[in-house]
Amino acid sequence: MVNILVHGLGQDETSWNEVINQLKNSKINAETPNLFSIVKNYQVNYQNMYKTFADYCNNFNEKINLVGLSLGGILAIDYIVEFPEKVNSVILIGTPYEIPKTIFTLQNIIYKFMPKRIFEKIGCPKKDMIRLLKSMSELSTPEKAPNIKCNALLICGEKDNINIKSAKQLNKVIQNSKFKIIEGAGHEVNIDNPKELAYTIYDFWKNNQ
Repeated sequence: MVNILVHGLGQDETSWNEVINQLKNSKINAETPNLFSIVKNYQVNYQNMYKTFADYCNNFNEKINLVGLSLGGILAIDYIVEFPEKVNSVILIGTPYEIPKTIFTLQNIIYKFMPKRIFEKIGCPKKDMIRLLKSMSELSTPEKAPNIKCNALLICGEKDNINIKSAKQLNKVIQNSKFKIIEGAGHEVNIDNPKELAYTIYDFWKNNQ
């Protein structure tokens, strides 16, 4: 079984470092792709990012346990719907049930005024990040989520007020799913409380092999 942890918007693969270290204590290894690196040969937008992410996952001959945070969760849902036979289980962290268009528009405005060096740290030029965010504004999850048949866990940080409602809604529409709140964490659960998140991931995987 291959374990894949997929970072969120504004993050990169290093955002999982402490989670990875905690999982290694339980002798669990996981892949952490950099979404901006795998799409670098294409124009950066959601459609191309999903295509390159799907290709990345399909390179593994074994079934996959997917963990996706926010953007990573949206990608995971699309992949499961297209390739259900490839996925053993999925954990969705802070993943929106419906794309919050107002928030995305506001975020886009904020990005336009942020210095380029902020984006360079995660390997995504400023103009590419703005284009990616714009390309995500028309995505829709509600009609896709009910098609997820593998075992699923919905996670949200207790301070992530925007996405707690989404996590509960996803829990309702995805069969065989469970819901858990991680204490002391906001949206970036993998950074805010990596120890508790790693334990939760390990416990879920242990019971869904």
